[in-house]
Amino acid sequence: MGISDVAAAAATKSSFNPSTLILILVVVVGFYMLMIRPQRRRQQQAQQRQNSVQPGARVRTTAGMYATVVEVDGDDVVLEVAPGIEVRYMRRAIMDVVSPGEETAEDVEDVDDVEDDHDDVEDVHDDVEDVEDEDVEDEHHAGSGTRKKD
Repeated sequence: MGISDVAAAAATKSSFNPSTLILILVVVVGFYMLMIRPQRRRQQQAQQRQNSVQPGARVRTTAGMYATVVEVDGDDVVLEVAPGIEVRYMRRAIMDVVSPGEETAEDVEDVDDVEDDHDDVEDVHDDVEDVEDEDVEDEHHAGSGTRKKD
């Protein structure tokens, strides 16, 4: 049996099989229904939320930061992340518009932790200032006394 005989045998066995075409078609349609279509729907919903943002709305950014919309300016929004602190974001950075009660207790605890950490930093800063004041007083007293010669 030569190469031409094998090729001839393969050609006769490779007749059109409609079940193979149907299987490929089912896989493609299934992939579309399970992956592409839901993603497009999520993108459209996100686009609608981003376009409907108005000043005063409470939002969550893609970075997970909660803020209040202060101003909408074209493709940008100005968000107030803390009282008196405003930052400019692209409108696409808004992931979700949240209602005031939707922020979880965990988010509120995180804010409390940050405030506690801020208080701790202030306490450490005060302690450092006290130690520096004591060092200055010690240097002043040491300078007025007699010095040892080496």
